[in-house]
Amino acid sequence: MSRPEIEIRGLHKSFGDNHVLRGIDLEIGQGEVVCVIGPSGSGKSTLLRCVNLLEEPSQGQVVVGGTEVTDPDVDIDAVRRRIGMVFQQFNLFPHLTVTENLTLPQRRVLRRGKAEAARVAAQNLQRVGLAEKADAYPSSLSGGQQQRVAIARALAMGPEVMLFDEPTSALDPELVGDVLAVMRMLAQEGMTMMVVTHEMTFAREVADRVVFMDGGVVVEDGAPEQVISHPRHERTRHFLSRLLDPAMADVEEGTSDQVGKDA
Repeated sequence: MSRPEIEIRGLHKSFGDNHVLRGIDLEIGQGEVVCVIGPSGSGKSTLLRCVNLLEEPSQGQVVVGGTEVTDPDVDIDAVRRRIGMVFQQFNLFPHLTVTENLTLPQRRVLRRGKAEAARVAAQNLQRVGLAEKADAYPSSLSGGQQQRVAIARALAMGPEVMLFDEPTSALDPELVGDVLAVMRMLAQEGMTMMVVTHEMTFAREVADRVVFMDGGVVVEDGAPEQVISHPRHERTRHFLSRLLDPAMADVEEGTSDQVGKDA
């Protein structure tokens, strides 16, 4: 494996008495795509949010690109500029056009000029297949298009790492494919990606590794073929079998993304 781009060591996170992460050790190499799967409440989203300190770990270390994110003296804003994050919800400003949604963070955070920010915005809208929507408002876009705009907005900041937290879970099934196609493109370009997902086909075809979490620990970590097709642990087999039955999966996984009980 190439040098670690993300290093997680002995990571714990508690919300009051709820011990969500229980000593996570994980490394993601430069250019690797790692998909994190598991049931609701397993700690997947909390783990992702600890990587860029949206959640402050209770114990342990997180290192991104050689910089310890959990160092009390770290310039977290500088670190976050190197980390793009895409959430379940799109979080676009409804009163701004697509281009304005992409240029605003560039101008405020990176201090780019108006022309430069517009040029970068146009490039990244082209990358996600939405160049023709530059002057549209979010309300005129489908959910899948809004999520692709959110990805383009993250890419416009020039991240070295991309974090995806269930990016297709809020989409109608027919809109999922275009978003996953953009993520496949990023993987082919060599972007380091950590993806919390229930999309097993994407994980099997695109991921270099699949991590299965349950109860705040990593149960399995290996190649997609091994973890998905030939899991070693009974808990992994049980989880994957539930995914084959949507009715049972709804019961097993739940649909809410709550603090300390994340998807």
